[in-house]
Amino acid sequence: MITSSLTQEIAHLHADLCSALADSTRLILLYALSDQPRNVTELTQELEVPQSTVSRHLKVLREGGLVKATRLGTSVQYELTDHRVIEALDLLRSVLREQIQHHADLMDEFIPA
Repeated sequence: MITSSLTQEIAHLHADLCSALADSTRLILLYALSDQPRNVTELTQELEVPQSTVSRHLKVLREGGLVKATRLGTSVQYELTDHRVIEALDLLRSVLREQIQHHADLMDEFIPA
């Protein structure tokens, strides 16, 4: 029984992490933060999206444990909690790139030039 509930808890945490990654704006935010810590104003300007949108997505990322917030005077800086998340995202991009190429190859086979 303990093993089953532990497995379920781990699966739930895994699902929460994946849920935090399941938005294109949040992925872009993570890549932006991989360069250096930034505040909401900097992220808003870089992404060209409303401040409320950036703040909402940062909250999800913070709750998912992917970013942390540090108060610096009147500003709050956000940074990645673990840069390995970028390595994982890059790996997923590689898989996506190969899938896209595979689909393009299939199209070439079935649709004459």
